[in-house]
Amino acid sequence: MTDYGIDVSHWNRVDDWKALRGNNITYASIKVTESTGFTDPAATNHANGARAAGIRAGGYHFARDTSIHGQVDHFAAQLRARGLLAPGSLAPMIDMEAAELRDNANPFLAAFITRLRQVTGVRRVLVYANLDWWTRVLRPNEWADADVLLWIARYNGDPGNPGWAHPKLALHQHTSKGSVPGIPGHVDRNATIGGYTLGHLVLDGTPAPGPQPKPPSPTPGTYTVRAGDTLSGIAARHGTTWQTLARLNNIPNPDLIHPGQVLTLPTAASGAPARTHTVKPGDTLSAIATRHGTTWQRLAQLNGLANPDLIHPGQVLRLP
Repeated sequence: MTDYGIDVSHWNRVDDWKALRGNNITYASIKVTESTGFTDPAATNHANGARAAGIRAGGYHFARDTSIHGQVDHFAAQLRARGLLAPGSLAPMIDMEAAELRDNANPFLAAFITRLRQVTGVRRVLVYANLDWWTRVLRPNEWADADVLLWIARYNGDPGNPGWAHPKLALHQHTSKGSVPGIPGHVDRNATIGGYTLGHLVLDGTPAPGPQPKPPSPTPGTYTVRAGDTLSGIAARHGTTWQTLARLNNIPNPDLIHPGQVLTLPTAASGAPARTHTVKPGDTLSAIATRHGTTWQRLAQLNGLANPDLIHPGQVLRLP
């Protein structure tokens, strides 16, 4: 299911928010701040109008090459003043399009996201940029953990199909000349992508989950528990005993295993457990390799990874 929304600033006059909601607009990202001192004069009215109509409202910040702490603190204060950090709000968005940020964009984003979380207590963050920035400038593997989602501007008139893919790409701004009853003039229109829905974009007091990844391919030396499995049944299928599996996996109660749990199996030759690493939010293949005294090339080869930048939390990697 595709969810549709808009993004607005003081350049957009909204006459009837209820008309927008009646035309399938379910969320609105509202410009709140820019740099360290500018506050959009329409932010309060936009936020109140959207919420009154049942539209999920959130705020965005237009980033500039000025103090990161100054920008984040200003943004957070203005979000809080308008209730845009409350549960149910659209997640805060960082708008990355200022030319002066291109050369330092990735460390800038890493620091901005860290500071924003410290100041607000919110983990879910949206990062917006156009196709040129996503393909030539930004490297999400350096700063996008499990709670950062991507938003692309590409005006191809095909909502939800921007022609560029990334596992964390959740939103597509598909036109800057959209027309919606309730707004006289053009407005930016957006659509969710793939398995992402509005539920992944809002704040609920806990980190919102992304679409569930496909289960990883079976890895030699491990077994992922399925519904109906028992420890003794797994042991029998793999030529071992439930006592050995319980010992290797620190399972105090052999009757308590759950679907999705990854169990280490004894190797056929020695009975020693295979070495594995379960990917955590923020992990990169190169960092995992360094921690385990190997190279990312070796890990990619060992695990059949075609793209070393694409690993996801919960994925189990074999170690040499």
